[in-house]
Amino acid sequence: MDFVIEMENVSKVYKMGSSEYKALEDINLCIRKGEFVSIVGPSGAGKSTLMNIIGCLDTATSGRYILDGENTDCSDNKLAEIRNRKIGFIFQNYNLLPKLNVVENVELPLIYQGLSSRVIKEKVLESLERVGLSSHIKHKPPELSGGQKQRVAIARALATEPEILLADEPTGALDSKTGKEVMEMLKQLNREGNTIVLITHDHEIAQQAKRIITVRDGRITSDKKNTVSKDVAVTFENEVNPNEI
Repeated sequence: MDFVIEMENVSKVYKMGSSEYKALEDINLCIRKGEFVSIVGPSGAGKSTLMNIIGCLDTATSGRYILDGENTDCSDNKLAEIRNRKIGFIFQNYNLLPKLNVVENVELPLIYQGLSSRVIKEKVLESLERVGLSSHIKHKPPELSGGQKQRVAIARALATEPEILLADEPTGALDSKTGKEVMEMLKQLNREGNTIVLITHDHEIAQQAKRIITVRDGRITSDKKNTVSKDVAVTFENEVNPNEI
């Protein structure tokens, strides 16, 4: 199988003084390239810890995690290099630098890859074109709406052409209308072939994915295909006005 994520018996234990807290226990998870998966669970369920391990922001205490053929049991420097190449992050609070304009924010992960300025410019403009923000390249985050900021974050995630788009509560800071438009964008990106892993506590948002994984008390309690979601093809131009979100 063409898996981009392979986890086998992954556990994460945090030491708190003389005691231990098991945040994850015996996680077995495989995700194929091109899937759109939501990981849902209440606060404290372990989904954020699972997200951090998937995104190579943290490592498992035990078990095996293979990301797109690469073992993540490695040095911190190697893990950071894998993370920069393989993962595109989309955060609830955007994580944009307020003093940098749209182009400068999107190009940051490409600079870390050591690419030439010409290649960086091409990739940045292509990513902004994909999310409908070509006319906002000189704007800075304080001059943008919440939806526009999330579009910049998505463009930044796309710029490195990662194997996975990892979205952590991407609609959490948005109103319902703008949140729906961002979810339509993610579904469109999935139709274009991007693998998307969405972390959320919101079951309504989770229902937008094609596969729903439920986490509770550090374990996967359910993993099923979503047979009720309606994945209706849209185009950004017809359904979403970039100047409004």
